Amino acid sequence: MERAPTVSVDVLHSKLLSDMPHGFLGRRGGVSIGIHAGLNVGLGSDDDREAILENRRRAANAVLPYAELVTVHQIHSPHVVTVVEAVALDARPQADAMVTNRPGFLLGILTADCVPVLFADHEAGVIGAAHAGWKGAISGVTDNTLSAMEALGADRSRIVCAIGPCIAQKSYEVDDGFYRRFVEEADENERFFAGGKPGHWQFDIEGYVAARLAAAGVTKVECLGEDTYSQPDRFFRYRRSCHLNEAGYGREISLIGLRG
Repeated sequence: MERAPTVSVDVLHSKLLSDMPHGFLGRRGGVSIGIHAGLNVGLGSDDDREAILENRRRAANAVLPYAELVTVHQIHSPHVVTVVEAVALDARPQADAMVTNRPGFLLGILTADCVPVLFADHEAGVIGAAHAGWKGAISGVTDNTLSAMEALGADRSRIVCAIGPCIAQKSYEVDDGFYRRFVEEADENERFFAGGKPGHWQFDIEGYVAARLAAAGVTKVECLGEDTYSQPDRFFRYRRSCHLNEAGYGREISLIGLRG
């Protein structure tokens, strides 16, 4: 297998999670090549499986060495899994968020323009990670993550959240049907849309997810403000790949864990 040149893994951190093993990883530092070049961890991508597995190992080691990396089969849903034991790669449950209070696990969420959210109640020792594409966001994946954390002893008044790299409003054009769906759910959602070309709007999905968290009772939310679409050398991106008619795209990973 041809390998990419050795480059350090790019890890972004949140100030709110500074004392917790975590990181929002970009595409740098992996072994994949071609259109998946870099740290592609997407098992659903048309990339060399051995390269993907090596990238997953590198990602985990960059955040919490020797931890058990756990991911799910993401389906753009509001479903949350409580992690109590290791999950085999070929037995990943269909869900878009995970929570745990068990040390030694590293929860991993894959994205390529969608919104990764990391959660922590430091006092209770409960963490969570959610993949919030627009379908999961509007159907309540972040709300359900908070509830699942509470079931493990967390208190949402103590939970802090960090929103990682995702597609920015300036890069996220949607049609009028998309706009109407959100506004019909709640009139105040109109504030997350800016005018675009005729019949189209620019959607602030980062702001929408942050507002959902605040409305659910989270008082501390940090948005990293990194646009995946406009930084192709740093992040994988679904929309840009579609616009360029590329045959596929990679996925980056966002991680949070508890030390043993």
